[in-house]
Amino acid sequence: MSTFTIRVELHNADSDDYEKLHEKMENKGYLREVTGSSGTTYHLPDAEYTYSSTSKDETNIADEVQSIANSVKSKSGIIVTKSAGRAIRGLKEI
Repeated sequence: MSTFTIRVELHNADSDDYEKLHEKMENKGYLREVTGSSGTTYHLPDAEYTYSSTSKDETNIADEVQSIANSVKSKSGIIVTKSAGRAIRGLKEI
């Protein structure tokens, strides 16, 4: 199983737009939290998500996320990174 980190920027958006984005992303299985190797779970920065999949790659995920984001605002920026490990500093614990 691969784990991905996704960052979304909605161009010319307000806080209501991001709330809609968060809801739609959550409905598709994208999480706004990350669990460290210690087992501690943390909140991710705004508009950043994690996702795990056995069948999707970064291109599939970027396409899906762009579709979700563009359903909120017509223009968005997306970056998807496949994780090989994480080091966490300064994030708020859940």
